Amino acid sequence: MPEPPAEQALASRVQLEELFHRFVLDLPESSLVELTPNELALVKRLDLLSVRFDMRSLPRLPSVLPQLLRELRSDTAAGAQLAKLIARDPLLIGEVMRVTSSVFYRSAQPITSLQQAVVLLGQDTLRQVVAQHVMKPILQANTGSGGQSAGVRLWEHAERCAHASAFLARNAGGDAFESYLAGIIARTGTGAVVRLLETTSPLNEAPVSAAFLAECDHLAARLSLQAAQHWELPARVVEAVAEMQLQDAKPISTLGKILVVADLLAMEQVLGEHARLPKSVEADCGNLLPASTVERCRKDLRSNFENTHA
Repeated sequence: MPEPPAEQALASRVQLEELFHRFVLDLPESSLVELTPNELALVKRLDLLSVRFDMRSLPRLPSVLPQLLRELRSDTAAGAQLAKLIARDPLLIGEVMRVTSSVFYRSAQPITSLQQAVVLLGQDTLRQVVAQHVMKPILQANTGSGGQSAGVRLWEHAERCAHASAFLARNAGGDAFESYLAGIIARTGTGAVVRLLETTSPLNEAPVSAAFLAECDHLAARLSLQAAQHWELPARVVEAVAEMQLQDAKPISTLGKILVVADLLAMEQVLGEHARLPKSVEADCGNLLPASTVERCRKDLRSNFENTHA
């Protein structure tokens, strides 16, 4: 008897998450399903460490961020006021000017002021520049050679997840910026788990079971939520990240549905780019969003990221 659609979607999600975590941690495939005794002991140790995990050890968000986010929520925010806030963060100034000076935004006249750059970028792009500036160093803050590799891979997912989240929001009635922000921080906890593994028991000796990776994913989801709360991100973003923990239940909020779908599509996209996605595996988003919207988002991701590793 075929599986009901909801169970098929859950099975797809679990399979895709296992493939993604093997990719992030650079682990080979394994036929192991259940936890081994050593893995069970490690899970208990990781769980204990996570309870004691000091969120203050995460890179701090710029002090200007809360006020800047409030200003960016308004479509009428003045360029002068935004420029004044950005000017308080030297690194953010550099990022805004770098993006503005790119070929895509290059104008006939050179950009001579921060306010001119802010106006040229526009609200939507400025929001994305701010989110990327804040989150990229956090997701790539892992230590050790393995950690650095994992950080790069997590950032690849974050870029695609944020892009997909914003696309889906524009087509499903959500807030594009909040969706982008949720997408870019959704897997923050995975980076924290990588750091815990690096300092406790690097996974480079015995085969790793699917059950152990699932436990790591559950732990990562909890840490992602704690990070979002610690950073005092917008309430709907925190709610959506919380709903990602509901492994066996559908999210309720619009942003929660968008985030789950974007996360799955981003994992599918990254794995496909690195030739780590079997032809038999495809993100099954259930009935969270219309199938036509999901397919358009999938095509949009391919259009924007397909040649990244060519």
